[in-house]
Amino acid sequence: MDRIPGLSVRLKLTLSYAGFLMVAGVVLLAAMWISLLRSIHPSTVVIVRSRREALHDFGPTTALVLVFLLVFGLVGGWLLAGRMLAPLARITDATRTAASGSLSHRIRLPGRTDEFRELADSFDAMLAQLEAHVAEQQRFAANASHELRTPLAITQTLLDVARNDPDRDVDALVGRLHAVNVRAIELTEAMLLLSRADRRSFTRVRVDLSLLAEEATETLLPLAEKNGVTIEAAGDVAPTIGSHALLLQLSTNLVHNAIVHNQPEQGTVWVTTTVEPRAAVLTVENTGEKLAPHIVSALAEPFVRGTERIRNDQAGVGLGLAIAKSIARAHNGTLTLVPRAAGGLCVTVRLPAAPSQR
Repeated sequence: MDRIPGLSVRLKLTLSYAGFLMVAGVVLLAAMWISLLRSIHPSTVVIVRSRREALHDFGPTTALVLVFLLVFGLVGGWLLAGRMLAPLARITDATRTAASGSLSHRIRLPGRTDEFRELADSFDAMLAQLEAHVAEQQRFAANASHELRTPLAITQTLLDVARNDPDRDVDALVGRLHAVNVRAIELTEAMLLLSRADRRSFTRVRVDLSLLAEEATETLLPLAEKNGVTIEAAGDVAPTIGSHALLLQLSTNLVHNAIVHNQPEQGTVWVTTTVEPRAAVLTVENTGEKLAPHIVSALAEPFVRGTERIRNDQAGVGLGLAIAKSIARAHNGTLTLVPRAAGGLCVTVRLPAAPSQR
């Protein structure tokens, strides 16, 4: 944006310091002049003559003092303003560096805490978040490109084989193409949902995590029965503020993940909700294989799978936990993953508790 050139802040501060110093000097000299006049003898003739003599003696001295104050105010104000604005210059340089595309630079302003130090620390924190977000987006874009390329490559291969083999079974080809297309659609919808959660573009209402967990459990109960998994749901009313649709998606993803990453037979999923002083908590645990901590720490990353899916018809797209984590973060909450000692995973979501209704 083009702006009209103006005075620098340093020059404005310098003129302000000099101006205040001049005003203070004039007031001080005026007070001294009044005090001097009051000390003269009260005779009329003597008063007039004494005032003329005092003005003749005091005038040049006053002018010299004012000139000295002006020069001292300008020089001292310029140096003082430069010293005071030095941290702002460092912040400006860091801003220009960040604007050029380098997010790794940090101000790291030394000294005690003041307004400039708080601004610099806030800017460093913002740069750190931006750098992490950009790195995450780049990693996500690379993974998404790889995941989307797979179904497209399979489709291309099937079409090439069909074109070179006129006698190929059309029904089988259509079935394979349909399955690959469904997977591509699911992947695209999952990425759109993840992007929506990251933008935090949703309406916030009062929701109860226990009702959402119950709805997710009922929806996925046929899948659990098909896979021989028992779901045990219990808990307290856990109100929070957020998007009903997104929080339902979070609950559904966690329960679905607990079902498909379970034991081949006689697996169990525990879904509970609790209330803490300032948080509404949803916990989903499941039986399954023992997981190493370093594997669990990466499970919420996009397209990361800890183990192969037990059921091939529920392979998923590798975004279930990533979407759940993004939704929790969009609601100012947290999602933590902890491996169970007996095998399986414990996922805990903490969201800010809704204010009590009166």
